Amino acid sequence: MTVTGKTTVTGIIGWPVSHSLSPVLHNAAFQALGLDWIYVPFPVAPERLAEGIAGLKAVGVAGFSVTIPHKVAIMGLLDEVDPQAELIGAVNTVVARDGRLTGYNTDGIGLIAALREKLGFDPKGRNILVLGAGGAARSAVVSLAAAGAGGVTIVNRSPDAAAALAHLVGARLTGTRFDAREMPLLSDPGFIGSFDLVVNTTSVGMAGDCFPGLALSSLKSGACVYDMVYAPPVTPLLAQARALDIPCANGLAMLVAQGEAAFRIWTGGAPPAGCMEGALAAVL
Repeated sequence: MTVTGKTTVTGIIGWPVSHSLSPVLHNAAFQALGLDWIYVPFPVAPERLAEGIAGLKAVGVAGFSVTIPHKVAIMGLLDEVDPQAELIGAVNTVVARDGRLTGYNTDGIGLIAALREKLGFDPKGRNILVLGAGGAARSAVVSLAAAGAGGVTIVNRSPDAAAALAHLVGARLTGTRFDAREMPLLSDPGFIGSFDLVVNTTSVGMAGDCFPGLALSSLKSGACVYDMVYAPPVTPLLAQARALDIPCANGLAMLVAQGEAAFRIWTGGAPPAGCMEGALAAVL
């Protein structure tokens, strides 16, 4: 890759940001297509976010990804926010056009794409259990409802947070039934047996931890498990699902699919099939 004064610049902002794998995804795709584009990390401290956004806009960056801790705070600094990102309450992708910055959220797009690609799962009319009530859960809940889920039940360590999320999204997406329940129900076979899909949106599993008592063995025939965690590639949740022959997948495909969606927003075209996933798999 040769960088010149004509090279189009994209990147990612976060604090910290040096650990991000997004440069691997996007630079692999730019190179594969022969595009004179580059993707670089921009460390931006929370207290300097407004300055950072103004600087990126001033120097003509074509677009950028947004990661922790800026996904919510950035919304008030943009010229426009996509309606679905507004409902999710977070932005992870920004594009610059005609001097204006528009924010999107591609996490939900990535989840639905990953479910369909890796598990052959279509949310339409299905009953889904979401573990967690944070930012990732909010994105998952909105995207699953937008894809036609029949019912979404949110379980979280804080029942109040789960109830607040169910109420907030349920008021806007009335075609899906929303419910919030407490963690002890995860060990109830009658409760677990009603779901077609279990989605973990939390960090549980990253350090080898698990959901105590989760009765996966009670899932109905054909039900699936999706874990947004991708490192380690096999979490205790996925190990349990595999032992029970339950179709399951980790968050790698979601990470790739959300990156592909951002790539399309910036360039207007798609990356070569399998390019991003191959580059990421090689690094991991």
